[in-house]
Amino acid sequence: MGCTVEGLKAGTPVDVAQVQAQLDRRRPGQSLVTSQRKEEDRVEFAEGLREGVTGGEPLVAIIRNQDVLSKSYADVARVPRPGHGDFTARMKYGGKSDLRGGGQLSGRMTAPLVVSGAVARQVLAPPGVRFYAHAAQIADVVARPVTPEEMQANVERTPVRCADLEAADRMVAAVEAARSDRDSVGGIIEGTVTGLPVGVGEPFFDSVEASLAHLFFSIPAVKGVDFGAGFRASSMRGSQHNDPFIVREGKVATATNHAGGILGGLSTGMPVTFRVVVKPTASIARPQRSVDLETLEETEIAVTGRHDPCIVPRAVPVVENAAAMAVLDLMYQGGFL
Repeated sequence: MGCTVEGLKAGTPVDVAQVQAQLDRRRPGQSLVTSQRKEEDRVEFAEGLREGVTGGEPLVAIIRNQDVLSKSYADVARVPRPGHGDFTARMKYGGKSDLRGGGQLSGRMTAPLVVSGAVARQVLAPPGVRFYAHAAQIADVVARPVTPEEMQANVERTPVRCADLEAADRMVAAVEAARSDRDSVGGIIEGTVTGLPVGVGEPFFDSVEASLAHLFFSIPAVKGVDFGAGFRASSMRGSQHNDPFIVREGKVATATNHAGGILGGLSTGMPVTFRVVVKPTASIARPQRSVDLETLEETEIAVTGRHDPCIVPRAVPVVENAAAMAVLDLMYQGGFL
């Protein structure tokens, strides 16, 4: 796997250890609630970085696949897995696409997202822009509202990356129950961006919401995104949803943040808040109905291999770093950096 990061100014410092630390958060095999695939996910910068500083040319990163079991994917082009892109890819690419574990439709594609975002958040650290996320819901277990400070302090303390430690124990139990039943569960990731100045964003098509949502929906398994009160706003009145302006510590702020830190597609200076819906992992071991595409006969398939019973915990750092990619683009575009 790999990626090319373009547009970084020459002389930008990049700490490879910090990039690796973000990749390590996403790495499989760290607990029973994730895939038991053993990947080191070591990032190598092949071009664009010399002695920890960018040279002005594109930054090229490579992550080598190590723990490969391609035989687990031998028949998916003929008998597509429900919930995967096997069928649509075969129809689009005529059976030529690579449907093994490292292809372009794989969850492995999130590793380059993390690399790019880990670089972006280093550029954004000096002006004070920070990114936080945690598992707000797994299966039917819902966490209480938490602050960015709680996310920072608690998110790595449990295997499900929920900042509400009491709810985290019940989330682990829900994931274990699904795994024991040869099934999977999904959830919701809640995230916050703090430290954005007022006016970041480019209406109309490059609004803060559009830019973030574009990258969030590039993450495999993401099926929904909202900002601030989001879909909950449908049951509110305008008098409830509108955020009154106030003065706080000598600056204009809002008393509430139902808008999620965004008005007119531009940042308000309040924290940008969002929620990302992650579907249950498509790869499950129990038999499912499918079709043999060679004979057009209905059949059954049981997915083999090493798959996450819940993708939410490993997706938390992916969401954080995808957000960093979008915000860096917008701040460059708006002349804030």
